[in-house]
Amino acid sequence: MQTITSVQDLREVYKRRVPKMFIDYAESGSYSEQTLKWNREDLQKIRLKQKILTDVSKRDTKTTIAGKQVNVPLILAPIGLCGMQRADGEILAAKAANEAGIPFTLSTMSVCSIEDIASETKKPFWFQLYVMKDREFIRNLIARAAAAKCSALVLTVDLQILAQRHRDIKNGLSVPPKMKFVNVVDMLTKPRWLAGILTTKRRSFGNLVGHVKGMTNAGSLGEWTASQFDPALNWEDVKWIRKLWKGKLIIKGIMEVPDARLALKHGADGIVVSNHGGRQLDRAPSSISALPKIVDAIGDKTEILFDGGIRTGQDLMRALALGAKGAMIGRAFVYGLGANGQEGVRTAIECIRKELDMSMALCGVNKISEIDKRVLAD
Repeated sequence: MQTITSVQDLREVYKRRVPKMFIDYAESGSYSEQTLKWNREDLQKIRLKQKILTDVSKRDTKTTIAGKQVNVPLILAPIGLCGMQRADGEILAAKAANEAGIPFTLSTMSVCSIEDIASETKKPFWFQLYVMKDREFIRNLIARAAAAKCSALVLTVDLQILAQRHRDIKNGLSVPPKMKFVNVVDMLTKPRWLAGILTTKRRSFGNLVGHVKGMTNAGSLGEWTASQFDPALNWEDVKWIRKLWKGKLIIKGIMEVPDARLALKHGADGIVVSNHGGRQLDRAPSSISALPKIVDAIGDKTEILFDGGIRTGQDLMRALALGAKGAMIGRAFVYGLGANGQEGVRTAIECIRKELDMSMALCGVNKISEIDKRVLAD
């Protein structure tokens, strides 16, 4: 049994236990994947400053995000198809987040539905919204999130069209997975994954099935989804959503100062600096390089979250030092989910929390609020 000491260890186990098409779905970026690489590379360039002979005996990683206390400034990001990484994956991840005392964000394109998460966890969670052409469906989806007592709505605004991801096309990615010979052979070598998928009743897009007119099978569902992302999405739609949603509204996909200011103008309670994990506009700057200018422009006016490449507590420390209130993790928790289900997600969160705590000690800070540019080396 491999000893797990980091998210990287979880990734190694994950790659042995999950079929290749879903590994590639989680790990790939769009086109040349250059932005995907920059997200990690630019984080790694930021150095931390060691501080000695400072009393760090009262360290505490707790803070508040979206008005609620969290045990560590992390949020599980919205990840599509989590239920294909592990059977009932979204439920397992939500339970792990609850145990860790941090928010879980359910994707519109999840396998488990809003109602599944609400009934299985009994605790508030965040819901991520893609705006599609069928506005009546979106109106109903927002109402369902409200009925489930979701504590925040995360409006993702950088996927009005879906960028090409070469690996997904080559693998023939679908939900449920296509029974191509190469896929079947791969799945048969992952018995734990296969047993879970075969025994769960959740194997399609749970938020769409039964709620979309004319859907008769998974094939037609996939066709509807591909045709429904709306290139006409604009700020007027944000106004409309703000009127429908009475809770916290967080806009995800902000990379430029003018857009950040417009988000505030249109009623956002917070923003997420994000380039969609390098999965949309290839050759866009890294998320971490965009963070400081947005913090400088509006950091005193709203809550700024970060998304893009967090794998360690040191990465989280870097984002906090540059002004983020907290950070989303996506691939990091997916590795844990595929490796060991709910316990694997809990392990991923705890690895990052412990690394953050140790980094705080060695940088001479006791509270999250004390982390700023002073912990960064020149």
